[in-house]
Amino acid sequence: MTDEIGVGMVGHAFMGAVHSHAWRNVHRFFDVPLTPRLAVLGGRDATRAKDAATKYGWAAVETDWRALVARDDVQIVDICTPGDTHAEIALAALAAGKHVLCEKPLANTVAEAEAMAAAAEEAATRGVRSMVAFNYRRVPAIALARKLVAEGRIGDIRHVRAVYLQDWLSDPEAPMTWRLRRELAGSGALGDLGAHIVDAAQYVTGDLITGVSGTTETFVRSRPDGDGRAEVTVDDAAVFMARFSSGALGTFEATRYALGRKNAMRLEVNGTRGSLAFDFEAMNELSAYFEDDGPAAGFRRILVTEPDHPYFGAWWPPGHLIGYEHTFTHEVADFLTAIGGGEDPAPGFADGLRVQRVLSAVEESAGQQSAWTTIGDPR
Repeated sequence: MTDEIGVGMVGHAFMGAVHSHAWRNVHRFFDVPLTPRLAVLGGRDATRAKDAATKYGWAAVETDWRALVARDDVQIVDICTPGDTHAEIALAALAAGKHVLCEKPLANTVAEAEAMAAAAEEAATRGVRSMVAFNYRRVPAIALARKLVAEGRIGDIRHVRAVYLQDWLSDPEAPMTWRLRRELAGSGALGDLGAHIVDAAQYVTGDLITGVSGTTETFVRSRPDGDGRAEVTVDDAAVFMARFSSGALGTFEATRYALGRKNAMRLEVNGTRGSLAFDFEAMNELSAYFEDDGPAAGFRRILVTEPDHPYFGAWWPPGHLIGYEHTFTHEVADFLTAIGGGEDPAPGFADGLRVQRVLSAVEESAGQQSAWTTIGDPR
């Protein structure tokens, strides 16, 4: 029997639901060194927080995140709040000696992300661990793609092509949300969706983006908000070119206006010996072309459900598919394993800072008529 570890989660909406599922079920499938105890759920509205706690299986509720961080029965703080609160909560939790799992993007600004990464580095010297919740790294097909690239199966990388397409804002009369306010969200599609594909691209290739040229657009400038309308202060879409440290070229697109696309996160990597392609709407599959097979072979469809594929040994027999929620279970399993083993998990706050610098550079470029913008210290 493994030791228990108390979890306090701040926030209980969309991300809170999937994180709760992961904390509740991870030890039932993965041989983790620590069994999570759902100690306390944090939310500003007591009634809503209590309803969520009952629904998701949390033992207690706090309406002040500071009280949650201070509790003796909490050893892990899971941050599922809007970006404007990430830095303050994470810094307080790390200072209190609590391990931290923080939703992406890590922060709303590079300065906040730098402070968080520095605090995480210091906390690690005290055995306190931190991780950013880039869940798409935990899709088995994405993890397999990284493995194939690392093994040299597709040679040297030449091109990276990444898009993340949604359509939930296509209706100009869709109501205002916190995601459309810069003071809360930091940015729009760029941070919400672009952060995922930037991290996935750097993760799969093992390479870092060193410069970008980008543009952003806000198609609908105001939204219904109560009895009136409110100004939209973030981007609706972002498109940018990138160069990687290896010399590879990348193109990235993130939008919430691609009608018919609900959650189309796609990544293709072309190398000197082959290519890999992934589409989240077929998340259990990886398309692969290997030059050694000959041109007549074309792309092959790899069904990523075998026991020796990343993460799948904990789940079902081959051919039995998994879904979106499982990526968060994988994330939590990796986090608990790192804590139990006294190791720093990945992606850490330093990785989150690298992504934040790319996002900031895209915004800077967009503000200067797409001028080429170098990433400051991409390491």
